Amino acid sequence: MKIPAITGSIRRRILLNYRVAPEVVQAILPANLSPKLVKGHAIAGICLIRLEEIRPKGMPVAIGFSSENSAHRIAVEWEDATNGSREGVFVPRRDTDSRFNAVVGGRAFPGVHHHSRFTVHDLDGRISLKVEADDLEKPLVELELEEEDGLPDGSVFESLEQSSQFFESGCVGYSPSADYKHLEGLLLEVKDWRVEPLKVQSARSAYFDDRSVFPPGSIELDHALLMRDIPHVWRSEPNLMLKTRPRGNGSGCPSGRGG
Repeated sequence: MKIPAITGSIRRRILLNYRVAPEVVQAILPANLSPKLVKGHAIAGICLIRLEEIRPKGMPVAIGFSSENSAHRIAVEWEDATNGSREGVFVPRRDTDSRFNAVVGGRAFPGVHHHSRFTVHDLDGRISLKVEADDLEKPLVELELEEEDGLPDGSVFESLEQSSQFFESGCVGYSPSADYKHLEGLLLEVKDWRVEPLKVQSARSAYFDDRSVFPPGSIELDHALLMRDIPHVWRSEPNLMLKTRPRGNGSGCPSGRGG
């Protein structure tokens, strides 16, 4: 699926990150993707991003629009016949508060998007955020965060710089297509990459707290990062084959379907 370059501003981007047993993650992934490991752990999480001034590149800011979005992600690696070894994220589920994004996602824009309601309070270094999906009875995500000076003790990352480099190198995301026959790619280009650490006061996820997908002891919260006020560009990437469907309900994600 080819789209024109889309530009805008990342007003706020939260990366909530978990360390996960690799064998648990591998069972969720398509067969042609493998978990990218840090000290023997797979890395998964949720990207919660507010986008503003979104428009085709070259068009005036005045026509741009804003949206709140979330993506459940797993850091992965794969082999490309043309480019060799590559890395990015597998995105089993995307959510948005934009009815437009929900309609065109998976049709005119890469990645199926579920419609959700986002409640965000962001003031004086504290952020609370709730995502309530139309297709779920309980919240998809609930977070309480505050700005912090460094990564928490016990993180698999040795420094903020190491964590920053890890996520910067994985800026291409692949999501299952609407017919679940291939993976649709979307590349995030950020020239001025800057992250700050966040302290997680509380975190609840309908996906990562599901013990039928992530058994007790297989997943732990690692750390969270924050990005603010950063220009960016989205570009489509060539589709990948979806060699096998993940076991269970298709992705392990709430709603019984990847997206």
